[in-house]
Amino acid sequence: MSANLPGNTALTADVRGLDGLRFRAKSDPDAALKDAARQFEVLFMNMLLKSMRDATPQEGMFDSEQTRFYTAMLDQQLSDKLSSSKGGLGLAEIMVRQLQRSSGAAPAAGDPAAPAQPVPLQPAAPQAMPLPGAGQTAIPLPAAPAPSPAGGSQPAANTRDFVNRLWPHAAEASRSTGIPAHFMIGQAALESGWGNREIRGGDGAPSHNLFGIKAGRGWTGRTVDIVTTEYINGAPQKVVDRFRAYDSYADSFRDYANLMRGNPRYAAVLESGNDAVAFARGLQKAGYATDPQYADKLARVINGSVLRQSLQG
Repeated sequence: MSANLPGNTALTADVRGLDGLRFRAKSDPDAALKDAARQFEVLFMNMLLKSMRDATPQEGMFDSEQTRFYTAMLDQQLSDKLSSSKGGLGLAEIMVRQLQRSSGAAPAAGDPAAPAQPVPLQPAAPQAMPLPGAGQTAIPLPAAPAPSPAGGSQPAANTRDFVNRLWPHAAEASRSTGIPAHFMIGQAALESGWGNREIRGGDGAPSHNLFGIKAGRGWTGRTVDIVTTEYINGAPQKVVDRFRAYDSYADSFRDYANLMRGNPRYAAVLESGNDAVAFARGLQKAGYATDPQYADKLARVINGSVLRQSLQG
């Protein structure tokens, strides 16, 4: 088997990349397997670099959240370049050989283990990769999200359940921040896909992180590392980032309320009153998210019929 693996840079953690990989698994199983193996190699290299960065003291006058962010971006590009070079790290080719043999798929021509009658490879469910040097922490690859209910005239049962389950916690956070409870539920819906894309650990356990709050240097609780999308100069980029993990959804809302009250950047958010657009724009202006369309997306969810009808239901 040739060590030259396909140079498809779309990570399977991207929904479009995952759909494309599934399509190739049906039409060209061998090529799809090579794509998946190379992307695992990219993730592994990125995790290795991140683990090395975390183990290196970074205190200094030039150390900041911004420099760490751009360092993570550099590591992501370096991982992709190293894995895309001729032969890569060798990990992808080893994975291809092992998976072909264990699944019964036909190895490439010239492999002495090739069976007489090749068996088509069925696409395997995405698995989590362990983070080197960090115990059981893992980077999960998300499954394709469930269809969004936003386009329907009536809210789906799962959106009503989502609202009903979170309402008591949102009401409590509203009392301490003044932010309308349904604004926070709308933001939780946007961040988690109405609970369908909640951040999960490598073992599948929920992080209960409904607001996509990252684990900065001052965070001492549990964390989960996942592949996420950040926007640099308006362009989406895939990076591995660390997020906070909570014991319950109540803890998630309490931490969100503490963030809003405790950080002066969000003063305009607390003063937005019942104006959903001002609330959403205040979050974006304060740097809550890098997506340039974040405020518009959030305002549409808060003012949308799905949330309104779910609240009434």
